[in-house]
Formats: sequence, structure tokens, C-alpha cells
Amino acid sequence: MDTSLAKTLLTLNNITCGYDGHQVVRNLSFSVTQGEMISLLGSSGCGKTTVLRAVAGFAPLEAGEIILGQECISKSGFTLPPEKRKVGMVFQDYALFPHLTVAANVAYGLHGRSKAEQNKITKEMLQLVGLEKWSDRHPHELSGGQQQRTALARALAPHPELILLDEPFSNLDADLRERLSLEVRQILESQNMTGILVTHDQHEAFAWGDKVGVLHQGALCQWGTPYDLYHKPANRFVAGFIGQGCFLSGVYAGPDAILTSAGMLQGSQTFSGQDGDPLEVLIRPDDVIPDESSNITARIVRRAFKGAEILYTLQLDSGCRLQSLFPSHRNHEVGETLRIRVATDHLVAFQESLPCSTSVI
Repeated sequence: MDTSLAKTLLTLNNITCGYDGHQVVRNLSFSVTQGEMISLLGSSGCGKTTVLRAVAGFAPLEAGEIILGQECISKSGFTLPPEKRKVGMVFQDYALFPHLTVAANVAYGLHGRSKAEQNKITKEMLQLVGLEKWSDRHPHELSGGQQQRTALARALAPHPELILLDEPFSNLDADLRERLSLEVRQILESQNMTGILVTHDQHEAFAWGDKVGVLHQGALCQWGTPYDLYHKPANRFVAGFIGQGCFLSGVYAGPDAILTSAGMLQGSQTFSGQDGDPLEVLIRPDDVIPDESSNITARIVRRAFKGAEILYTLQLDSGCRLQSLFPSHRNHEVGETLRIRVATDHLVAFQESLPCSTSVI
């Protein structure tokens, strides 16, 4: 989406929070503009769900503040109750009421409105998520995808300013997960809604998010577009965490060159150095290309068939290993020796492991 004219909807300013005296998130900051879809990506225990719970009002802050629109909804010593935040949440297990019908679940958050208004909004929400024919069913009579849509309709019914989704697709099979995540995004876009998705799945995070925040040990390592995270990782952790790839030892050989055991690699780079400085270069599988005219040889030590492509693990004469994706019609066996070249338009290299940043505002 074009956010150049959009207003900031949510701001987290240096928040610190946790539970039982244990700090899970420390000095973390980011902002979200109206209409954006944001993914918070990280492995288990990184703090991403704690951030979501803090925004929802379920986790108090030890320090910092959270601003929604123009209102402070959390700071040290103050937590606006969840029901007053104009924030909807879809939980990992959907948290539907088993004794209520689909329609009653959707209408649950509409207390205080007239019955006629409740019925009107419920009908609109069920039409929006394609469940109007299942309004009288109970949750146990629904598929996992239908339960997920019911939870989304319930979260949308009070017309919140922000929707939070805590790994809502993780209990679904892979094909349904991918399809449903895109459907949910389209539904939110149709309502001009702003959404934050928490996930440990990189493909899901990239497909969902206009921006993605990578979290590690309670800190925000990088905030950017999926393209930038993949091609321009801010530090070694993000480089190793995002996508597939191997690090190859090399030395600085100029502003656009690094000398490695796979030859002289050239391309634009975002760091400076002096000749001979030791570096680690990130090589993605799509950087390694078969080339019969190359003088670089590599032996296949592992292969994984992926349908249209085969992922090969290659060992260079130096002992270093790389990965490469070849079209599946280029079928090679373990033990074969290939001639390859490494083609890098943009060099991603690090002199050492850099600490994560905590602010992207």
C-alpha cells in the first residue's frame, strides 16, 4: 500500500514488558500507519506474542508507552482495559464459545447495542467472511477454516481501529493456511482495516506484511519490506534467519568486490573496509548458478527434490558448503562434481555479528 499520505495509527515508544518479573521485551519501538498490514516474525520465545498482548491490553508495561490514534492506551502504571481500546484480536485457538452459534459468537462483542443493530452487523460480518449459511451452526460443526473466519468476523463486528492476529493459521494444514491468510488480508483491506500478524513462518510473514519486524530475544532486529529483509539484512542474525543461505569466508577486495574460495564476487555493497579485512558473505541458493565454463568446481553432498526445483548442497574444494536451486530437469546425483559460478548483484557481508537495534521509528 502507499503509506506516504497515511496517518500513523499505532506507536510503540521504547516499551519494556514481561511477566513474573521476567523482561521479555526491552526498549522496543515501531509505528504502524492506517491501512498497513504488519507482520511480527520470530522464533518461539522471541517476544512477538508479548508485544501483541501489550497492544491488546493483556500485558502491562514496565516502561515506555503505546499510543493508538492520539490516545495513550498503555504506560507504566496505567493500562486501558482491553474492551475500551477499539482493538480486535484473533487468537491462535480462535477462543470461540462452544455453546454459542456462529451468529451468537459474532454478536458477542456487540453488547449495549439494540437487538436490531446487533442482527444487522452480525449479518454483514457473516456475509463478509462467507459464513451466512452457517450462522446457526456451533463451532464443533465447522472446519478449521470456518472457525477462523468466525473468529475474524467476531473481531471485526465492533468496528475496531486495529486487528491483532496471534498465529491464527498455525493449526491449519499448509495449503489452507496459505490460502486463508491471503483471504483474511483481502477481507481486512476491503474494510480499510489495519492489521498486525504474529507468526513464526517466514513465508506467511512475507505474503501478509507490507512491513515485517524481525524479533530476537525481545529486541527488534530489523523493520522493513520483505524485499529489504531478504536482500538487505541489517545484521548477521537477520541474514541467517531469513530465507535459505550459507556464509562463505572471504576478504575485502575493494568497494564492490570480495575474494572468496568461490572466486572474486562483485556487486553493490553497503559496508566499507580495507583490503584484506576478513568477512563473511551471505550466498543465497539463487546466487549459485551452473556454468560449464567456470573453473570453480563443487561436489554434491545432499539433494532435496522440491518439484519444479532441486535444492543441492555443494561442497567446494576448500571444504566450504553452499546451497543451490537448479531446475528439476537438471537432475544430478550425490557425489557428482559440477562447475558453478556465484552471481551476486548485491553483496551481503559482515565483519562480525552485530547487535540488534531496538528502534525503527
